[in-house]
Amino acid sequence: MSKLIIDDLDLKDKKVLMRVDFNVPIKDGVVGDDNRIVAALPSIEYVIDHGGKAILFSHLGRIKSEDDKPGLSLRPVAEKLSKLLGKPVTFVPVNEGPQLEEAIDNMQDGQVLLAENTRYQDVINGEQVKRESGNDPKLGEYWASLGDVFVNDAFGTAHRSHASNVGIATAMEKEGKPVAAGFLLEKEIQFLGNAVDNPKHPFVAILGGAKVSDKIGVIDHLLDKADKIIIGGGMTYTFYAAKGIGIGNSLVEKDKIDVAKEILKKGGDKIVLPVDSVCADQFSNDAKTQVVDGSIPDGMMALDIGPKSIQLFEDVLKDAKTVVWNGPMGVFEMPKFAEGTLAIGRYLGTLKDATTIVGGGDSTAAVKELGVADKLTHISTGGGASLEYLEGKTLPGIACVSNKD
Repeated sequence: MSKLIIDDLDLKDKKVLMRVDFNVPIKDGVVGDDNRIVAALPSIEYVIDHGGKAILFSHLGRIKSEDDKPGLSLRPVAEKLSKLLGKPVTFVPVNEGPQLEEAIDNMQDGQVLLAENTRYQDVINGEQVKRESGNDPKLGEYWASLGDVFVNDAFGTAHRSHASNVGIATAMEKEGKPVAAGFLLEKEIQFLGNAVDNPKHPFVAILGGAKVSDKIGVIDHLLDKADKIIIGGGMTYTFYAAKGIGIGNSLVEKDKIDVAKEILKKGGDKIVLPVDSVCADQFSNDAKTQVVDGSIPDGMMALDIGPKSIQLFEDVLKDAKTVVWNGPMGVFEMPKFAEGTLAIGRYLGTLKDATTIVGGGDSTAAVKELGVADKLTHISTGGGASLEYLEGKTLPGIACVSNKD
């Protein structure tokens, strides 16, 4: 069943509530990486161009006390969005009450309004109440009452059932009002969904990161779908331990070694592990390093894949028609141990006639640093959401979108 999309709706003269993902880094009142804001522009501009009033909701960070609120205001985001759109954006420093209602009532067609951080609702008068993150139905109903239609364009929170996505959608549907996906959410469904459910073969998944426990569900789901699953990052050494290969002082999840053994048994030659590692005598960018084949010596820890592994992974990838990459190959935040991750990003940018999809913070940072982002098919805006989607889970933020008749 296909989902209702924003361009299926008549938006003229409508108050269009839109859940976006503006959970971006802010330092000293200035937005750092604006990728998530840019990703939401097509849907926002569509509302503007079709005579609707764009009323935006987003969370930013986690609010655990009143002291968190000043530093997690969306005001800098409104200023950045205004520059990107080339038009004023009304920022309302609350997300509930007469001030917000009056601002919405005063909007003209084609105007944009951004309400304050939805997670301000998680702490009221100093008390943790989690109205937003706990999906308080009353809050969802209140927000739904402010608009005529609801568009969910926040894939980054699609794996969470919050008042600002599922709550609004549930209340809207009860009132017979449409709930649609924005263009970004549609794109994520299209690319990630097709990659997993209907990939062109050979289909290669590249999974990195520190812990096997974070990726067990993904690996298990993809074993029957992918032709090869490349394993990198710290979780490599739990698989090494499962195979009886020495790991020295490398990261290992001892309670997941048996799980790794089962994955290796089930996956067979589908599972591709690194054959060499960049090892260090301490967890530091200033550490002494050496490239080691196979077993890691005692007193050393593996912090990146080595040159032979890079070549092996490139050989596996060269004929791929679908590639999904999530997670770094090493300790990417340290320049000394970033080359494995950068090499994979660099190589993906050279693949022809392949659908290449990247998700996860470090993987995305790598392709941007290399300047190859525009050579890839899709860069997912969701970290946890993309992982759960790759696991085959139903995401609440997608499930709550109305189906087309």
